[in-house]
Amino acid sequence: MKIHAIGGYNEVGKNMTVLETGDDAFMFDCGFFLPSIIEMQENEKPMNERTLRINGAIPDTTPLTGKQLQSKVRAIMPSHAHLDHIGAIPYLAPNYKAPVVGTPFTIETSKILMKDNAQSIPNQMLPIKPNGSIDIQGASKKYKVEFLNMTHSTIQSSAIAVHTPDGIILYANDYKLDNTPIMGDKPNYKRLKQLSKQGIKALIVDCLYAPDDRKTPSEKIARGLLEDVFFTTDNRNQGMIVSTFSSHIARIKSIVEFGKKLGRETIVLGRSLNKYMTAARNVGQAPFYNQIKLFTFRKQLEKALKQVNKNKSKYLVVCTGHQGEPGSILDRLGRGQLPLKLDQDDHVIFSSKTIPSPINEESKGQLVRRLKKKQARIFDNVHVSGHGGREDLRDLIKLTNPEHIIPSHGDLRKTEAGEKLAIEMGYRKNKTVHLMSNGKSISL
Repeated sequence: MKIHAIGGYNEVGKNMTVLETGDDAFMFDCGFFLPSIIEMQENEKPMNERTLRINGAIPDTTPLTGKQLQSKVRAIMPSHAHLDHIGAIPYLAPNYKAPVVGTPFTIETSKILMKDNAQSIPNQMLPIKPNGSIDIQGASKKYKVEFLNMTHSTIQSSAIAVHTPDGIILYANDYKLDNTPIMGDKPNYKRLKQLSKQGIKALIVDCLYAPDDRKTPSEKIARGLLEDVFFTTDNRNQGMIVSTFSSHIARIKSIVEFGKKLGRETIVLGRSLNKYMTAARNVGQAPFYNQIKLFTFRKQLEKALKQVNKNKSKYLVVCTGHQGEPGSILDRLGRGQLPLKLDQDDHVIFSSKTIPSPINEESKGQLVRRLKKKQARIFDNVHVSGHGGREDLRDLIKLTNPEHIIPSHGDLRKTEAGEKLAIEMGYRKNKTVHLMSNGKSISL
């Protein structure tokens, strides 16, 4: 069998890996490189396959064409609903006569994003429940594919196991080992142990935080951090604005519940939040949906903010813009372009971490400076990551005991840290642990 590294091995994002076994191939993830997407949007460049390729915003699938792999692809399998894993589906999936297979939330999010952009694909879209499996028909045989429940910073994330005649390939982008998630079940340790006994040929694994000597805390810790800010600060008469990742449904659940305890009505603003919340509702994963009011259209949004401005202590505002994205709700609030006026001691809570890129860091820095000029109280990094650290990676390797390890999801500094840990654990460089880069392939 061969593993083809297509995207996400030279950078954080643009994730795509292809498994080739005999006359069949399976595509894991199909994502955007978000810094390039943001730059294209800011410069109002057209969004089509050609321009996205030129700007490095989607995986370069040329190696698949060159190796006559295009006709072999039997399934496109996103691991979860983040844009760096599903964003390129509308542009690349039509090039393959293969279904898109993922968990219900992942598939529903993809559909909503495409509908919002007036896009469609001819590919069948197949939802598979967490811990469910599907038989994919190859050229001459069927392959069992399992979508094992995995915790991450969005719901219904999966570690994907493909059963081949030469062993199991386990794809774990992205993951954390959270035994006390706020929504959904903990990772499916039982099935991972069973697969380990059957024999995992290769583990393709997220190394985003492999350089960090830590275990990533549970989402219950983030809930505790939020609770601390909500209930131990004087916010009786102040405005409260929280910004977080639109796809972080479990985090939004905590925010809404704490707002209710404070006696505040939760107002949710922004198109991105609306898309993910709608997807969650459609698949029965938004128990708080009836406790919030969603506004996306400009006139509705401005009318709602005028109401909030009259009595800030009655409302909790949840909005987009935690990375300082130009034109986002929080950016416009900071610039005084919306009817909600920020005053001294109003609370602005960033339940997020700044994604490390020069564009994000500069935009976030400018936003915070504007907010401080208004004398708002800033609560930054009220957050825990969705990615495992070095010690999570160690535990996952011990649990799965793969024959080979392929570090992924990061530039060389990150994947090298994964390689170094594997070597410490007894794997051999270029023999059983393999550093890859975009466009490269390895035979196992």
